[in-house]
Amino acid sequence: MAAQNGKDLLVKVDMNGSGLFETIAGLRATRVSFNAESVDVTSLESQGGWRELLSGAGVKSASISGSGVFKDAGTDERARQLFFDGETPNFQVIIPDFGIVEGAFQVTGIEYAGSHNGEATYEMSLASAGALAFTAL
Repeated sequence: MAAQNGKDLLVKVDMNGSGLFETIAGLRATRVSFNAESVDVTSLESQGGWRELLSGAGVKSASISGSGVFKDAGTDERARQLFFDGETPNFQVIIPDFGIVEGAFQVTGIEYAGSHNGEATYEMSLASAGALAFTAL
């Protein structure tokens, strides 16, 4: 796979529950992480003393984090409200030349910062809150 533009990694939020996704405004840097816990089923009978893992078991999760400039756009307001209400709407993560991940996420953290001679910035963290769907591009 050829090198990709970082700006093409997009995080979108369902704005009103109807599948209307909009890119979260002002994000400059984004990160997506997928995780799967392993379930160790090693016993005294394990061949050669090697660890054995139970296939398909364990909890899967995904997390999204991003940082950018505060724009006071509709998506900023939506993310802020999601945090305070504890809602878990659908988000889309578009990974260039890879695919689209879609599913419920909860906004687990929002931080705002700024200096007197610079722009207001924010950081946001999301955690998966259900099964995720993947569509290859």
